[in-house]
Amino acid sequence: MRKKRLAKRMMALALAGALVLAPAGTTLADGPGGTPPGGESGGQGGTPPDGNGGGPGGGSSSSSVTYSGANTINSAKTESDKTYASTTSDESALLIDTSDAVTITNPTVTKTGDSDGGDNCNFYGQNATVLVKGGGTTTITGGTITSSAEGANGVFSYGGNGAQNSTAGDGTTVNITDTKITTTGGGSGGIMTTGGGVTNAKNLTVETSGRSSAPIRTDRGGGTVNVTGGSYTSNGLGSPVIYSTADISVSDATLVSNQSEGVCIEGKNSIKLTNCNMTVNNSKRNSNAKFYDTIMIYQSMSGDADSGTSEFSMTGGTLTSKNGHVFHVTNTNAVINLTGAKIVNEDSGNVLISVCDDGWSGGSNIATLNASNQTLNGSILVGENSILNLKLSGTSVLNGKVSGEISDGDGNSISTSVGTVNVTMSDSAIWVLSGDTTVSSLSGTGKINYNGHTLTVGSTKYTSGSPADGITETTETGENVDNSTGNNDSGNGSGTGDNSGNNSDNGSGAGNNNDSGTGNNSGSDSQNDDNSNNNTQNLKSVSFKNVNKTIKYKTIKKKAVSYSVIKASDGGKVTYTVTKGKKKFIKVSSVGKVTVKKGAKKGTYKLKLTVDAKGNYKKTVQTIKIKIK
Repeated sequence: MRKKRLAKRMMALALAGALVLAPAGTTLADGPGGTPPGGESGGQGGTPPDGNGGGPGGGSSSSSVTYSGANTINSAKTESDKTYASTTSDESALLIDTSDAVTITNPTVTKTGDSDGGDNCNFYGQNATVLVKGGGTTTITGGTITSSAEGANGVFSYGGNGAQNSTAGDGTTVNITDTKITTTGGGSGGIMTTGGGVTNAKNLTVETSGRSSAPIRTDRGGGTVNVTGGSYTSNGLGSPVIYSTADISVSDATLVSNQSEGVCIEGKNSIKLTNCNMTVNNSKRNSNAKFYDTIMIYQSMSGDADSGTSEFSMTGGTLTSKNGHVFHVTNTNAVINLTGAKIVNEDSGNVLISVCDDGWSGGSNIATLNASNQTLNGSILVGENSILNLKLSGTSVLNGKVSGEISDGDGNSISTSVGTVNVTMSDSAIWVLSGDTTVSSLSGTGKINYNGHTLTVGSTKYTSGSPADGITETTETGENVDNSTGNNDSGNGSGTGDNSGNNSDNGSGAGNNNDSGTGNNSGSDSQNDDNSNNNTQNLKSVSFKNVNKTIKYKTIKKKAVSYSVIKASDGGKVTYTVTKGKKKFIKVSSVGKVTVKKGAKKGTYKLKLTVDAKGNYKKTVQTIKIKIK
């Protein structure tokens, strides 16, 4: 199948022509080609992460679309309790092609029969289990829809605009409620919308298992998707829960990705989440993706989406990121709006957002992060050629630092210095520094807890006792700020203000303490676990030494090297996490003695140490760097 599809794309480079809409049973030539995110071929802009089809970016392609249905409806009709099935390649089990209203209640729909139609399946709905087109409104209630074939999306709403971006559809609308949709093949999304179609889904149960098979999926020509309630689960590679080349709104839903990103937005499109609970474990990277991430916003230049501003919004609900960066922006201009969402970052690297290069070209890496009454934990990474505008409004709390030192998922350096970072803070916003930070500009009248670190604005350095102009120095950690709103079922409304998920520890709410105290506490450097009233003025910080250690490789080949990083009398028990490098070569004792084991490999190792509060010493977190060369 891949060879055939690749051959079609190679031929497409030599062809040009306009896309002409065609009725069922005729052929049409598709528009500007894109590169399939499933990785079958590499187009002009690189391979996007979801496998939504397309030919080489920037060119034209030609393909034949013949619509066929084992069961076909061409006029107004109401049907109940019927079975629809297809076992034939490139044939839908149920094809609805009409401008009239159609009502289907409690159907049983099954589809087998693989397709190698490629773009025809992805853009126009060929081989879909249920295909709706023609401009009418179809209402589906209850029942089951099951696809066990390649290129067989569950329910496909094709709006007839010939897969032309920024072009209105013909009015085709699918209203679907209380239906169970299951797909197992590659290129088989749950609910699929293209060509300007409209899909309104309520209380669905959708699960996909194939590659490039997002449960909520869109492709070229876009459209509008509204989802209320229900559960959506993705198990396949390159299959985020939501893949957007359209305008998508989801509320009160449970969203799970067990292998891929949670959300991908390509180009000038949007996703809005309200009171949703999303859990993402991006454990495998698809095609040419260099990073692991939960919310990916990008532009592939494949032709599948117009270039412009991408937008992601989340109000209330919970976002749990188990692996990689929570947000990742590359090759596009993105706006991220967060209001009262609970963000749980379980990755040891504790990166909130990265804005940097990631293999695609033709665009810029620009992001605006608007946080309103929002708690944020983790590092902010901005590549040397990238831009971030960070706006903290209302009672927002940021526990983190800004850095330009960025490595990809393979440990390769992407950037060594920070790009342009502009920070704006409102009166009640709090920023707790977790490390030395450099930004381009700082404006507003917020509060900063320097936490023993230096903030450089332009070329001017600010520290505790010498705060930035217009900014109030504070010892507050933000742990008593409750920024929870909406349907936060995971418990972030406990009053600790710790939107990192560790609400059981009311004394450590300022950090992303999601690793049972093993050191992933990015904002808790100035914090005293025994003092829930933030009265830490009289407590001392633990004193560290040897925080940057260089060891000769020829030495470590022969024997282990041990050294202390804190005074034995300072603070309490020491725990640690290795955030960079192989864990098996590093050990840290409970009193802060670091041992690099014999045979450790060349390279840089990073550790995050947590020293518990004890006596006159407050809980402190410190990053330790070891270089073997």
